Amino acid sequence: MSQKKVAVIVGSLRKGAYTRLMAHAVKGLAPASLTLTEVEIGDLPLYNHDLETDQPPAAWTRFRQQIIASDAILFVTPEYNRSMPGAVKNALDVGSRPWGHSAWSGKPAGVISMTPGALGAMAANHHLRQVMMAVNLATMPYPEAYIPAAAALFDEQGALSNADTRKFLTGFLADFDLWVTRNLPLR
Repeated sequence: MSQKKVAVIVGSLRKGAYTRLMAHAVKGLAPASLTLTEVEIGDLPLYNHDLETDQPPAAWTRFRQQIIASDAILFVTPEYNRSMPGAVKNALDVGSRPWGHSAWSGKPAGVISMTPGALGAMAANHHLRQVMMAVNLATMPYPEAYIPAAAALFDEQGALSNADTRKFLTGFLADFDLWVTRNLPLR
C-alpha cells in the first residue's frame, strides 16, 4: 500500500487553537505517502450506552465510519488539567463502541502533544497513550512529540514558522510513516 489515509484528531475544539494550527502544519510536512484528513470530534454527543441503539446519534455513525475508513490515526492534543481534553476521551469512547466493534482496533497511531508551557503537554500525551492502549491502537512508542512554547511557533497567518519544530516534525512524520507501514492491520 503506497498511499495511507491518516485520520487526524485535534484535541482542542477552539477554532484558533494551537493544536488546530499544528494539524494544518503537519499536513504540509508529511511524506507524500500519507494523506492526513482531520476528523471532527466537536459535534459528538457524550457517550451514553442508552443511545447505542439501532439508530445511534448520526455524529457517532459518521465518526465511526471515518475512523474505520482510515489506515492510521494521529492525535494532536493540548493538555487540560494534566490530562487530555474531555472531547478526546469522548471520541475514544464513541469509537470503541458498541462492544466488539471498535473502530480503533489494531490501527497504528501517533500522538503530538503541545502547550504554551514548557513541558509540551507530557501528561496529556501519557494519559492519551494509556487509553489508546485500552482501545487496541498500536501507538508509536518513539519518537515522542512533546511540543512546548506553542504561542511562539506560528506566524500572524497561523503558519508554523519555527525551523527547529518543522525539522523535528518532518522527522517525526517520516518515522510515523514507517510505523504505519509496519503496523497496518491485515484486511
